[in-house]
Amino acid sequence: MSLVHFHYDPFTEFERLFDDAFSARFRPSDVSRAVESGSRVGTFRPKMDLIENKDSNEVTAKFDLPGMDPANVAIEVQQNRLTISGETTTEAQRQEGDYAVRERTFGKFSRTLQLPVGTKSEDVTAKMENGVLTVTFPKVGKEQEPEKVTVK
Repeated sequence: MSLVHFHYDPFTEFERLFDDAFSARFRPSDVSRAVESGSRVGTFRPKMDLIENKDSNEVTAKFDLPGMDPANVAIEVQQNRLTISGETTTEAQRQEGDYAVRERTFGKFSRTLQLPVGTKSEDVTAKMENGVLTVTFPKVGKEQEPEKVTVK
């Protein structure tokens, strides 16, 4: 069973591949690409690590969101799907000689994971620390745990 569900959009994928091919050497990450784009609303796909802990029967997803305010991150559970979305805005101003430099950048993201059947929103925990969002949920919902049936 795959825990990660991706929505495939060929145009977005083509644009991402094109951008990666021509700008990977100049911008080290997707977040900085969205922040440095400046002239348009950026979309980025934060890096994610998915870690399974068999001892505690939990899955932990870690998302790299450097510089994001936790108030701008939304986590929703609906129809066995966990959606993490957010928006970042950056505004910088500086005066240099006879001119002013004003830069505004915006970026949005959304990632969706497939949850085990029966996972409820109260089973999902999240915390954000040092730009890393950690979301933990049970690997197997209570409805999916195997039950032994005795043979008579």
